[in-house]
Amino acid sequence: MGVAALLQRHWWRARPSALARALQPLSWLYLGVARLHRAWWRWRGATALPVPVVVVGNLIVGGAGKTPTVVALVHWLRARGWTPGVISRGYGRHGGAPREVDAAATAHDVGDEPLLIARRGGAPVVVARDRVAAVWHLLQAHPRVDVVVADDGLQHPQLQRDLAIVVFDERGAGNGLPLPAGPLREPLPATVPPHTLVLYNATAPTTRWPGALAQRTLAGAVELDAWRRGEPATGAALAALRDAPIVAAAGIAAPERFFAMLEAQGLTIERLALPDHHGYATLPWPPDTPRVIVTEKDAVKIDAQRLGATRLWVARLDFAFDAAFDAALGAAVQRLDGRRR
Repeated sequence: MGVAALLQRHWWRARPSALARALQPLSWLYLGVARLHRAWWRWRGATALPVPVVVVGNLIVGGAGKTPTVVALVHWLRARGWTPGVISRGYGRHGGAPREVDAAATAHDVGDEPLLIARRGGAPVVVARDRVAAVWHLLQAHPRVDVVVADDGLQHPQLQRDLAIVVFDERGAGNGLPLPAGPLREPLPATVPPHTLVLYNATAPTTRWPGALAQRTLAGAVELDAWRRGEPATGAALAALRDAPIVAAAGIAAPERFFAMLEAQGLTIERLALPDHHGYATLPWPPDTPRVIVTEKDAVKIDAQRLGATRLWVARLDFAFDAAFDAALGAAVQRLDGRRR
């Protein structure tokens, strides 16, 4: 077992294990460096930007549902008359300079999640290591953008934020300890910070913070070539996959959730859990595998020409806000209208 896998086994326990307690001195060092970083930026001050910024992020290492939240938020804002744009670091990309996600971009160029956000959200997306530089690049290229959605960035105080949306999944805050003893990027405060909304990508809240629930559903499936052409996933195509076993591959933070959703639809699957952001430099299943189903985050990195005789389907996960979050978001965004350009 690798070090990362060993740590994660201990991170996601309800109470700190002996190993986690032994690592706590390193957590104190991590917190000390993080506090110095925040103090430096408080002294310098966040960069003033001409449009409001909504940061979507989490307090834990790894994904908890940021990407589908960003996509849902983009659609929500557009439906209410805003013109959103998105910025992201572009995890896993080569290079750090600002770059817009365009039709020629690959995951190697911009990262897998920005590719998926651009595809599903339909808003302009710019990636850069420097998130402030990403905002300016976005606004220069798209002057009609009047609100920026930041994919991640809670731990980046140099980026002005007008509203933060913190996302948790069914794992909550794990053992409640900061890195490396636990999964937290920063301690979980006793109360929700000002101008912050909490969204649970789970069936019930999983931390002490009050928040609303996301509604996540498996909307259907579509074969890879058709998915790349923009054809919709359908429930009928997903139902047709019940007739024989199929390999389910997922390079996401919580693959078991995806597998459980497939089984709930009556599919007989062979699980193939891959590391988050798996690159698919080589196909991870045997070349004679007849049928495979993957997430959209995986699909953006798979070359159809390398599949051979394997038929590959893409499962579409739809993500929506419940009534409580919709109302809270409406009230929060109304406050931003005065900064609209």
